[in-house]
Amino acid sequence: MTDLLILDPQHQSLKRFLPSGTETYLADLLNRHAVVVRLSRPRRSKLGDHRAPSGGQRYHRVSINNDLNPYAFLTTLLHEIAHATAWKSHRQRARTIKPHGPEWKKAFESLLAPVVASHALPEDVSTALAAFMRNPSATTCSDRTVVLALARYDSQESGQVRVEQLPIDAIFRTSSGKLFRKGRKLRSRYQCHDYRTGREYRVHALSCVEVITDQAGIPRLVDGRSEQKKRRLAIH
Repeated sequence: MTDLLILDPQHQSLKRFLPSGTETYLADLLNRHAVVVRLSRPRRSKLGDHRAPSGGQRYHRVSINNDLNPYAFLTTLLHEIAHATAWKSHRQRARTIKPHGPEWKKAFESLLAPVVASHALPEDVSTALAAFMRNPSATTCSDRTVVLALARYDSQESGQVRVEQLPIDAIFRTSSGKLFRKGRKLRSRYQCHDYRTGREYRVHALSCVEVITDQAGIPRLVDGRSEQKKRRLAIH
């Protein structure tokens, strides 16, 4: 991880990741709430997280995945700063409030509102976030309209498609190099199986993957085990 201790509104490390026109607003928020931001390698389970000060520390600690586009980075960062805001406003009972309860929702809405009104975001992102503000979910990943609006600005390598564009039973490779067979849809994710082990995974519908059209040489799974493994078992 790389520490980004933001103390200067013009700090270049902050400007690199945010949409133009939002840097000063975010720097002011980070200074006001004493937040340290760390970049994290991409994580499947979350885009960011927040830890309140503890053990005599002064700063809130926030981590954000380093592969997010500027609009997703901004939204995730505001999500995590909202946790710091709610903690500060309800410090005496911080341990009793729900992580994404009404206190957090009120804080997140108040932080999003100036950005949405600033005209610094594309129209589709502003519209999606404006609707989302009225009743924010625990994560923007659970709001399909927001997810789609933010995903339009992801960099997509040539030859890649999104999981939701693939037919059921299609074989695809993720950025980590793993092969999966696409299964049925489960809300915002698909039930997929590791092509080599048969182990079940949940893959987000908007994940960019490489579709495998030439499957020659790839051992096929039969009842959770590859044909090669079954042949070895039969021999022994």
